[in-house]
Amino acid sequence: MSNNQTPEQKARNDIDRKLNDSGWIVQEKSRIDWSASRGIAVKEYQTDVGPADYVLFVDKRPAGIIEAKRDEEGHRLTVVEEQSADYAASKLKYLNNDPLPFVYESTGALTRFTDFRDPKPRSKPVFSFLRPGTFEEWLRKKPLRERLLEIPELPTERLRDCQIIAISNLERSFKENRPRALVQMATGSGKTYTAITFIYRLLKFADAKKVLFLVDTRNLGEQAEQEFMAYVPNDDNRKFTELYNVQRLRSSYISSDSQVCISTIQRLYSILKGEELDEKIEEENPAERGWQPKEPLPVVYNEKIPIEEFDFVVIDECHRSIYNLWQQVLDYFDAFLIGLTATPDKRTFGFFNENVVSEYSHEEAVADGVNVGYDVYTIETEISKNGAKIPAQEFVDKREKLTRKKR
Repeated sequence: MSNNQTPEQKARNDIDRKLNDSGWIVQEKSRIDWSASRGIAVKEYQTDVGPADYVLFVDKRPAGIIEAKRDEEGHRLTVVEEQSADYAASKLKYLNNDPLPFVYESTGALTRFTDFRDPKPRSKPVFSFLRPGTFEEWLRKKPLRERLLEIPELPTERLRDCQIIAISNLERSFKENRPRALVQMATGSGKTYTAITFIYRLLKFADAKKVLFLVDTRNLGEQAEQEFMAYVPNDDNRKFTELYNVQRLRSSYISSDSQVCISTIQRLYSILKGEELDEKIEEENPAERGWQPKEPLPVVYNEKIPIEEFDFVVIDECHRSIYNLWQQVLDYFDAFLIGLTATPDKRTFGFFNENVVSEYSHEEAVADGVNVGYDVYTIETEISKNGAKIPAQEFVDKREKLTRKKR
């Protein structure tokens, strides 16, 4: 790449590269070869309001527009949405097309996307471009946000009041198109059961393609898998795993026919990087020294796991550091993010845009008879009171707090 390129040319090169990574073939308008790929991005295609920077064709049919801007204009991407919409609503030269539903604004470094099929279209930041096959699939059915509006009222049998409130409010949040939501429930009050219930309803009534259930250790992943296997919905006599495929990720392979994937954040990151992961690393909480990164983790596009792989990501008690040093792994996916926690802090609230759909404290759980209370006792020993001396050169075993392994 020449150092003499203008900012506009550099932005176009970055956009071209990201389109290629996502399965698109970029072509000049004077040399279109429809046989090159099912997804063709044509530069400077003429419309009745002027040339569009890119028009996206899927199987020769126009499907979307990209409005390209130089990197310095990243802060203005939302300002040019109206211009992008004008191109999308225009007629393409030689084609009597309907308005195009998929619209991007991009500098190559930053990209925003709007699906104008949504009930209330809204621009949102995305990591990269959707694949041509995704557009083709989406055009054959209602958009996800319209399907979410059709979720029926929640049956309340076999659910606690706190679970009814959490699920009902969460589904209302989905219908309002709020991309992130936090469910705060005391430990022992049934967070995982609550999560499996709303995941079941998303799969059944909203036709969600795939849900990622994210945990912070392999042990918690195994427990979650067992709960999915035991869960029986109140409107069907079959178990969850008889209705939907649940896969706990043990390698970099993600099954194409799984509807729920259970993974640790460590494994998910290794999959995005295309690397294998030693299962022993999954025994540690991400906050433990062995896996705690010192700065945000770099994430690049992985064509095997596109950004649209999951419609929903459920984050179950992942350590609060996930919203700081691990956030890029979550931001990779174009998905609704749902957090489950008993002990949120300011970083947690901030990450979920202060959208707390339910709060159920330990004190409330005790008052409701869901949990039992406890008394705190301080037990002193001779060493804790007076200390002790360790002779020089004496070997002292250490243990990991969570795994109890000696080190």
